[in-house]
Amino acid sequence: TETQRQNAAGSGESLRDGMGGSVHRGAAVRRATSPLSGSRRIWIGVGTLAVLAIGGGALMLRRPQPSTPIAASEQQATRKPESVAALGSLRPAGEVRRLAAPVSGFGGSPRVASLLVKEGDPVSKGQVLAVFDNRPKIEADLVALDAKIRTSETEIPLKRREVARYAQAAGQGAAKVVVLEEKQNELTLLERKRTELIAERGKLEADLNDSELRSPINGTALKLRARVGERPGADGVVDVGASQSMEALIEVYESDINRIKLGETVTLISENGGFEGDLQGTVERISPQVRQRQVLSTDPTGDADARIIEVLVGLDAGSTQRVSRLSGLKVIARFGSP
Repeated sequence: TETQRQNAAGSGESLRDGMGGSVHRGAAVRRATSPLSGSRRIWIGVGTLAVLAIGGGALMLRRPQPSTPIAASEQQATRKPESVAALGSLRPAGEVRRLAAPVSGFGGSPRVASLLVKEGDPVSKGQVLAVFDNRPKIEADLVALDAKIRTSETEIPLKRREVARYAQAAGQGAAKVVVLEEKQNELTLLERKRTELIAERGKLEADLNDSELRSPINGTALKLRARVGERPGADGVVDVGASQSMEALIEVYESDINRIKLGETVTLISENGGFEGDLQGTVERISPQVRQRQVLSTDPTGDADARIIEVLVGLDAGSTQRVSRLSGLKVIARFGSP
C-alpha cells in the first residue's frame, strides 16, 4: 500500500512536471510568436488600405466630372459652322445695255463707219460711241428735202394771192366759178405737199440721229461686238454697263443654299489673280430658281452639270473702285467671313 502511494505521488509529480513543462513551452511559444502575428496584422492592414485607396482612385477617375458635359455643350454652342465657298463673276450693278445698230429701209443694218470708244473706256450718257455708213446719205437727203420745203413755202403765198384775185373776179362776174375752184384745189395740194415734206423731214432727222450710236447711261464700254466695216448682227455693236457700283453673281450649290442669309458678309478673291487682296460685299438677293451651273472652275474635275442657285452680292464702295473695269472676272466667294 505504501508502495502504491509512493508510486501515485511520483506519478502526480511527473504529471505536474509534464503539465508545467507544457504550460511553460506554450507560454514560450506564445511569447515567441506574438511579435510575428502583430507584424503580419500590420502588413495585412497596410495592404488592405492600399488596395482600397487604389480602387477608390480608379472609381473617382472613372466617375464623370460634372463640369465635362457643360464644357462640351459650351464648346459645341460656340463652334462656328464652316463657311460656304462658291464661284461667281463680277458685273456692273443694276444694268448692262447691249446697244444695237439701227434698221435701214430694206430691213438690214448699216455698216459701222467708225468706232469712237475702246473696251474699258468710261462713257457718259449721250456720248457718241459709233457712227454708221448711212449717215452721209441721210444728211444729203435732208438737204434736198429742205430745198423742197423752202420751194413749197414760197409757192403757197403766191397761190393764196392768186386764189384771192379769182375770188374777187368771180364775185364781180369777171371770172368763172369753176376756175376759182381749180385755183383753190391747187392751193390745197401745195399745202398738203408741204405737210408731207415736213413729216418726211422728221423721219430723216430720226434716221440721222440713229446713224450715231449714243450711250444711254453713264458707265463703261464693256465689250465691242462689231468692228469698222462690219454690218452688226443680233449681238449688237457694244455692251455698256453702269459701273459706278459693282456686284458679283455667285453660283451656290443647292445643298449649301440653306446656309446663306440676306445681309450676310461675303469676302471675294480672284480665282486667277485678276486683283490683289480681297473684296468685301453683302448678300442682297437670293434667286428663287435652281439653275444649271454657268461659271466653270479651272479645275478639270469640277462638276459642270451641278445644280446651283444664284446669289447676288453687292460690293462696297472701296471694292467697286478697285474692280470697276473688271466686269466678267471670275471670283471665289466665301460667305460668313468676318
